[in-house]
Amino acid sequence: MENRLYKYIREDNGKVSRVIRIGTRKSQLARIQTDSVAEKLKDLYPDVHLEIVGMSTTGDKILDTALSKIGEKSLFTKELENALERNEVDLVVHSLKDLPTCLPMGFTIGAVLKRENPFDAVVLHPRHRGKCLETLPDKSIVGTSSLRRAAQLKKRFPHLEFKDIRGNLNTRLKKLDEKNDFAAIILAAAGLRRMGWEDRISQILEPEDCMYAVGQGALAVEVRACDQDILEMVSVLHDPDTVLRCIAERAFLKHLEGGCSVPVAVHTEVKNSQLYLTGAVYSLDGSDSLKETMQTSTDSDNQEQERVDEKVQRVGITALKVPGMAQDAAEKLGVDLANLLLSKGAKEILTVARQLNDAR
Repeated sequence: MENRLYKYIREDNGKVSRVIRIGTRKSQLARIQTDSVAEKLKDLYPDVHLEIVGMSTTGDKILDTALSKIGEKSLFTKELENALERNEVDLVVHSLKDLPTCLPMGFTIGAVLKRENPFDAVVLHPRHRGKCLETLPDKSIVGTSSLRRAAQLKKRFPHLEFKDIRGNLNTRLKKLDEKNDFAAIILAAAGLRRMGWEDRISQILEPEDCMYAVGQGALAVEVRACDQDILEMVSVLHDPDTVLRCIAERAFLKHLEGGCSVPVAVHTEVKNSQLYLTGAVYSLDGSDSLKETMQTSTDSDNQEQERVDEKVQRVGITALKVPGMAQDAAEKLGVDLANLLLSKGAKEILTVARQLNDAR
């Protein structure tokens, strides 16, 4: 790519440095996440000058409608990608779970950073301090904007009621604390930890209670696929285990043709060179569900010298520093698990869930 697309700055000492512009949403959590990526890049490339560009997305502006009802696949990403396309920024930091499994032409995920705790957390209204979901009074209202969370928790805790709550983390916590509408809300543990609000976590939901969203807890750096030097620069941020887990999860979701308008959940782990993927689909009320686990080897012996083709994307991810055979195995695992669930009736469950959600 030609230099005319790049921006340079003359430092006080007269040295000319390239400016790397990082796009981000304006919310406090998005800024914290972006700053953490910028710090890592600054440590690795001290001569590069970083500039952070904040912008609002459609998802930040529409706060009175459930995410699952808006029907837009790139609610939190489109404006950022537009800026990337216009060369106004050089890379964009996202929560990976906000990125669709099919990216627009010309973009790729150039880095997936080490995953924070991917589980969901319960945050209780102060009047219920010391309780957990199980011990909340009958008919207590729990706030969540996620069909996935509601479907699993309705089945697991039938004495509770679930209601939509929208807004960024600060807004949702304020709604919980300052009104008596909700007994508790469910949030991603990763966001609370990054904000330094771990003390608000009353309960971490284990996989048997609530499996998490595809990509939850992981940060992604999106770049222009043709911008070879930026792709090479950010590729050192990849965490290999997180990459493999997220490729498997995204392949599973993509093959199911799932999204935020249907309840799909996952749980992954890497142990002893084995990648384990548990995936599930649910009806909206959680009464109907399918769940299975599969595994594959990620052993990368004799792959160390392999040069990964930078033109090959796996579910939107280009991972130059992770062995290609391991990536292929992870992607196949996701597709195979999706096919297993589809053979058992997953399509019917998801079709009904989508229709019911559209009709609400």
